[in-house]
Amino acid sequence: MPTVSVGRDRLFAALGRTYTQEEFEDLCFGFGIELDDVTTERAIIRKEKHLEEEADEDEEVIYKIEVPANRYDLLCLEGLAQALRVFNKQEDTPQYSIRNISKGGHTSMLKMHVKSETSQIRPYVVCAVLRGITFDEASYNSFIDLQDKLHQNICRRRTLVAIGTHDLDTLKGPFSYEALPPSSISFVPLKQVKNFRADELMEFYKSDLKLKKFLHIIENSPVFPVIYDSKRTVVSLPPIINGAHSAITLKTKNVLIECTATDLTKAKIVLNTIVTTFSSYCEKKYEVEPVEVIYSNGESSIYPDLSSYNMEVSLSYVNDSIGVALKAEEVTSLLNRMQLSAKHTLPDEGQCNITVSVPPTRSDVLHPCDVMEDVAIAYGYNNIPKRKPASLKPVPLNQLSDLIRLEIGMNGFTEVLTWILCSHKENFSMLNRNDDGSAVIIANPRSSDFEVVRTSLMPGILKTIGHNKDHPKPIKIYEVGDVALLDAEKDVGATNRRLFAALYCGANSGFELIHGLVDRLMEVIGVPFVPAGDNTGYYIERSDEPEFLSGRQASIIFKGKQIGNFGIVHPEVLKNFDITDPCSYVSVNIENFLDM
Repeated sequence: MPTVSVGRDRLFAALGRTYTQEEFEDLCFGFGIELDDVTTERAIIRKEKHLEEEADEDEEVIYKIEVPANRYDLLCLEGLAQALRVFNKQEDTPQYSIRNISKGGHTSMLKMHVKSETSQIRPYVVCAVLRGITFDEASYNSFIDLQDKLHQNICRRRTLVAIGTHDLDTLKGPFSYEALPPSSISFVPLKQVKNFRADELMEFYKSDLKLKKFLHIIENSPVFPVIYDSKRTVVSLPPIINGAHSAITLKTKNVLIECTATDLTKAKIVLNTIVTTFSSYCEKKYEVEPVEVIYSNGESSIYPDLSSYNMEVSLSYVNDSIGVALKAEEVTSLLNRMQLSAKHTLPDEGQCNITVSVPPTRSDVLHPCDVMEDVAIAYGYNNIPKRKPASLKPVPLNQLSDLIRLEIGMNGFTEVLTWILCSHKENFSMLNRNDDGSAVIIANPRSSDFEVVRTSLMPGILKTIGHNKDHPKPIKIYEVGDVALLDAEKDVGATNRRLFAALYCGANSGFELIHGLVDRLMEVIGVPFVPAGDNTGYYIERSDEPEFLSGRQASIIFKGKQIGNFGIVHPEVLKNFDITDPCSYVSVNIENFLDM
């Protein structure tokens, strides 16, 4: 989970009182966060540089606070302090408003025109303005730090959303968001004095420790996204760098915020998080000026959308889920402490409902279970009475899996548990198989060992044998586990299948032992062996799977449907997994037995 570093004294000033460390830890626990570490800035630097200097008593104490990954509103001191003040009943949840720009001397709304070419690389942009803002050094640093944390978190290292903040007084609207060949974009980037072409900038930043990790997002594209003002001044080259011309400083009074994105929903969340958090420093507190985004097809939208939305949650759902008996008034009071305005209603049928108004700061509230969780946090987990859960009916598939484990274990096989992720090579070519398009591909794997979700238990079991080939023979292992296959009919695009697999490795292939294991499995499940073509039980027939030796393999047919295979593993497959002894293997889809 993200860790937010804040100055202790500044945080206590924002909270309106001081705390002992124990008191603050209790406050954090009650709010559902955790004080992870207490340190100082110089101590952090000393640790990074491995210095042995003694601590200075005047060093500012830094609190490192761990917050939930989906609470983007808590990623800076301002948002954290506000949430804790509301939790402590020191103030009510702020009411955010959109500025009426027909007043106050601003007669027209700023506009951002989006060119059609942006659809090739980064199609969305959302904008807002913070007018009359006042920064000091601490709030300015917090403003920058929040952007960095959002970039690492919801923005997924700028691939989904990139944030640009600019001194609006140095620019002139309307603005245009375009996508142009890199050789035609030229500007002075932030913290530089030299003019660069965009393609030259890509080479220049390859040696920059911070920015080089973002270059891959656009560097191979024929067009780069770019934002201009009405004088063709480059405002930013997202998602890499802003222009130096519009850099914000401590003297900046009007801030333009633009978020370019490949995911519009996340862009809206990011924009709302920034403007709601730092509108507290505006001349008119909690007021944000909108910007109209106009697309090339004539469609337009006004951002930000700071409206709240209502959610109905039944009181019985909250109480039953938590295991308490709270009254409606108590639940609404607890929710108000979590920045969720709530009131209760009593419909004609007698079911008491809680109407929750979700503010723009709480993008994490998506379902009644999120509301229930906030009630539990505010009530206090330590205050929830301990109880034994009601008797649960076992899931039939898990019950069958456990019975199979017990039976196969009594037949002398040892259970193994292998990774559900494997490399593409292990899942296909090392089994002599071609990619049939059935595998779920991992979009951004940490390494080549975790590229796909397995479609078979065979790679994991063979890798286990390969890593234990010096173990005394024979080796008899099995696994009962899930595989995943693409499935367009499922809402998530994939489906799980529960398989049983076993392998025998020894001086000889042990084919007859694996065949006997199949018969024993069917016997204990209660499936009779029948002649070929009879759909009342199971039978075997010749198969031709590439991972097995030809003529030494068979398919298992149950009620007219193939549910598995067994055979002697092909020598090429064994060689691919560095196995020197012959092996036999069986795999069965056990979900087919649930409908018996």
